[in-house]
Amino acid sequence: MKVLGINAIYHDPAAALVVDGKVVAAAEEERFSRRKHGKRPLPWSAWELPELSAAWCLEHAGIRPEELDAVAYSFDPALMGTPEDSGLFDDGDTMRKRYAEMAPDFLAHALPGLDPAKVRFVKHHVAHAASAGKAAPQRDNAVLVLDGRGEAHSHLAGRYVDGQLEILAGQSLPHSLGLMYEELTDHLGFLRSSDEFKVMAMASYGKPRFLGELSELIRATGDGGFRTERIDFSEFAPRLGKDERWTEDHADLAASVQTRLEEVLVDLARWVHEQTGEKTLTMAGGTALNCVANTRILAESPFEQVWVQPAAGDAGTALGAALHVAAELGERTEPMPGAALGRGWSDDEIERRLQTAAVDYERPDDVAEAVAEVLADNGIVAWFQGRSEYGPRALGHRSLLAHPGFEANLERMNDVKGREQFRPVAPMVLLEKAPEIFGRGPIPSPYMLFVHDVAPEWKDRIPTVTHVDGTARIQTIDPETEPLVHRMISAFERRTGLPVVVNTSLNTAGRPMVDDPRDALECFGSAPVDLLAIGPFVVRRTRRTPRP
Repeated sequence: MKVLGINAIYHDPAAALVVDGKVVAAAEEERFSRRKHGKRPLPWSAWELPELSAAWCLEHAGIRPEELDAVAYSFDPALMGTPEDSGLFDDGDTMRKRYAEMAPDFLAHALPGLDPAKVRFVKHHVAHAASAGKAAPQRDNAVLVLDGRGEAHSHLAGRYVDGQLEILAGQSLPHSLGLMYEELTDHLGFLRSSDEFKVMAMASYGKPRFLGELSELIRATGDGGFRTERIDFSEFAPRLGKDERWTEDHADLAASVQTRLEEVLVDLARWVHEQTGEKTLTMAGGTALNCVANTRILAESPFEQVWVQPAAGDAGTALGAALHVAAELGERTEPMPGAALGRGWSDDEIERRLQTAAVDYERPDDVAEAVAEVLADNGIVAWFQGRSEYGPRALGHRSLLAHPGFEANLERMNDVKGREQFRPVAPMVLLEKAPEIFGRGPIPSPYMLFVHDVAPEWKDRIPTVTHVDGTARIQTIDPETEPLVHRMISAFERRTGLPVVVNTSLNTAGRPMVDDPRDALECFGSAPVDLLAIGPFVVRRTRRTPRP
């Protein structure tokens, strides 16, 4: 049974392929088109499909479009009312609905040979739910979905029992925690449906002094739902234009909304636990990428485990839709094998591309040792290994690496990336050493979706990755699943005594994460990076200025 999943209607278009119940490929369109987020979430872009990522998924598996049993589209236009029905009064919804209705014919045009009758619409939040509840290691679980919006809802609470979804609650629009956070993102001068993580970072610099006023405007209702009243954020801090400097008021507003979001999410998690009694909560939707809130849910709800889909945003609905339809067609689906579901390259393919680029390169005895040596000397390394990650986090396959022991390296890394200086960078840590360095959050933490307290005795040892609030968004490295990364960090530890390296995504501001060797070479050529480690090869930069 071959099912292709498609996300297209709002943002982060993506494709995923499930064959005989197994996830074999998943990728976001931005990695192919080189347009950040694939497209902007505007009504006239709703027709655009993840044509390149869909074609790659099929090519990777050796499947022709006519051989597909179904195509699962993660939006059901039949469930979408008028702009007035939703309470959003967004006239663009008429266009979105029409384009979604035409998606079968659009897909048949994009994938010649596909029968448009094989396209199945999947409710947006059911696709989100399946991307968590059906992809998680635990087959029975509670599930919580929170994002900006679907057809008529912004939230789903339910449970999976032996792979079957029972929906327990759903919040109707216009109430939406995701849209509320998007409005704040826009108010603070950032790009909505893109830069919400910047608000989360800014919140660490403020105090939640507006929490009292916000508590009545953003609240859980005790029945599994919530209310988000319209908020005039300018009453708390003036609106910022792009690149305008933020003030204490803006940081305090971000901290206040972030704290209130966390409180409501904890309330919703407690409610779904009361209804299900499950030990594991799975989460998806863009709001589930808020790692500060995820950690608080784990700490303050009765759930023993919280598992968050690594591609929790709309990109993940491609995977969820495919899993959902595969189950409808009688397949017993399996958990996702990890986040490394995108393109990979053989050593020969990489070497041919290096030769085409006419760059000097070497093949060291062990690329892990070569990288550790450069990092220990406080160099910056572009790390390109294995299959690319599905989702927004660099998880040791498309990463920029650095030494975590120098406070100046945070500014240095943000300069390399060309991004705001208040943004933190994250640590990758050897799994076996994580408990002595990082507390509070879950360990293992392979997908960088929770924050952990940095132990007091380690804050001065790894200042680059210790955020202003004393936390870090860690990724634990298991030698069983990531042997090369584990070997590289172990080699770095032998040289420095630190079982931690700085990890941020391999890209520069406004560009998608690199995906193929050409992208890696372009990024290396345009940024002050000392070494490109690409497969078993390394490309070195001749240094002309002293290293900081």
